[in-house]
Amino acid sequence: MANREALKDFQARLAVRLQEARDEGVSVSSWLAVESAGGRFLLPLAQLGEIFPWGGAQSVPYTRSWFMGVTNLRGTLTGVVDLAGLLGSVQPRSEQALLESSVLALNGALEVNAALLVDRLAGLRGVQAFVASEPSAQGSPVYFGGAYVDEQGMRWQELDLQALSRHPAFLSISA
Repeated sequence: MANREALKDFQARLAVRLQEARDEGVSVSSWLAVESAGGRFLLPLAQLGEIFPWGGAQSVPYTRSWFMGVTNLRGTLTGVVDLAGLLGSVQPRSEQALLESSVLALNGALEVNAALLVDRLAGLRGVQAFVASEPSAQGSPVYFGGAYVDEQGMRWQELDLQALSRHPAFLSISA
């Protein structure tokens, strides 16, 4: 129970910081860093909406395994996509792992009622948080941006959520 409260507090603080960054037009923090199935990803703040704790989703029959179902996010019926599953991970999540996950709604400007399920929020990041960068790898999906390496030597992959939300694989949820 204490872990859940700590997660809620962290999400509330992060939501406040995200809103402050948007209000002030701060370009220092341009990404939300997340982890999912062992991968580290950078999601552009301008392409994200709100952050929600995992509260479950109504499953939809005959859909791909990475489509978690639909849920109500502030009165909007939203499809929830497991980011790790979409990117090819087949590791099942325990119920406890799901409870510790977060749902990131995509910005309404992308015109798709979708959200991403991620394992862990890792905070806000800007270019200054990294010591090296490299362009997207040859043959990588079109929604992969550059990759960045932090001071600890960890590699973070940027995801273009607008390109992802238009990608046929993302839009084809039927099994």
